[in-house]
Amino acid sequence: MSDELKNENEAARPIQTEQKKEVVAEKISEISKKGYQFLKEDKVDEAILAFNSILQLEDNNNYALVGLGDCERKQNHFKNAVDFYSKCLSVHPGNNYALFGLADCYKALNKYHKAIDIWEQYLVHDDRNITVLTRVADAYRKIKDFKKSKEMYLKVLAMEDTNAYALIGIGHLYYDFKEYKDALYYWTKMLSINSDAVDIRVLTSIGNCHRKLKTFEKGIAYFERALEMDPENFYVLFGLADCYRGMNQQYRSIEYWNKILKNDPDNKVILTRAGDAYRNTGDYKTAAEYYNHAMEIDFDIYAALGLALICKGEGNYGEAVERLENLIKNDPKNYRLYIDLADCYLKTDDKNRAVEVLKNFQKTGTKSNAISEMLDKIIGGKPLN
Repeated sequence: MSDELKNENEAARPIQTEQKKEVVAEKISEISKKGYQFLKEDKVDEAILAFNSILQLEDNNNYALVGLGDCERKQNHFKNAVDFYSKCLSVHPGNNYALFGLADCYKALNKYHKAIDIWEQYLVHDDRNITVLTRVADAYRKIKDFKKSKEMYLKVLAMEDTNAYALIGIGHLYYDFKEYKDALYYWTKMLSINSDAVDIRVLTSIGNCHRKLKTFEKGIAYFERALEMDPENFYVLFGLADCYRGMNQQYRSIEYWNKILKNDPDNKVILTRAGDAYRNTGDYKTAAEYYNHAMEIDFDIYAALGLALICKGEGNYGEAVERLENLIKNDPKNYRLYIDLADCYLKTDDKNRAVEVLKNFQKTGTKSNAISEMLDKIIGGKPLN
């Protein structure tokens, strides 16, 4: 071969290599698009095959590794997804898609501190990404870091004051920290923005704020609106029942407790609440049926207390005393049991025993204003009501 021909061949090789790379890159791009289309269509197995075929063309390809991570995440195989995203980041540091996926996996695994660390890395590249900022705020809320969570939510709202995720999230943040008026402010704002397509969870959240603030009538309006959207929703029915209970309209609360029990007849908590409502209306027979049903499922101190209070209400003080004393043995720091026991003794004109019962509670080392006030009234000869 002549020197001239050799030189021509040498010069052609880099061009051929570059062309080959371009062909491979185009093929990878094509397969990657197909893989993500499969993923959108929930054809996860086909997507996995597509992304694996990319790895045959190029080891550690970032599209393939992120795609396989997304496939695993979509199937809730979060630990497997973590491996793919981590491998991608070891070869392609700072890949935003891998960072986002990895953080989401840690969040799903309840590893909120790790999720925050990853999202913070993401924000180094894009500190105005509303989706990521909201996720970071949510994660801080989960680890009960009120200050940082609030800061992140407010940062989002400063950029987009109608952002639904931030408004709902900051509402939950204030609710979790028992700042119900502030929670109400943000959730009501959310409602005013989306009044036509309101989420039932926003309505129940606002209703729950009113329950906590004891503004029961206002709460009922929101729960009733939610009831129109889902007549059998547990949280809606519970909210309505509890609001009517708070307003001392026991007959109305019974209606909603029973609606819950229609769908969940062995719900011990609801059986006891319904029992309380019947007892407070003076229907001891029906109340006892509900309490006994609850007790058949499993021991419940509130159902047991309800049965003791029925005895007391019927004037059967001896049995009420016996039941309450047995409950105190199992729950010696429950102040309410002592108050009801002391009241039984007062009903039988045994003031000394009533005082002794209340002083026994104080010996447990637990403080209770209700116990102290009752004791002071008995000793001072003042009426209890």
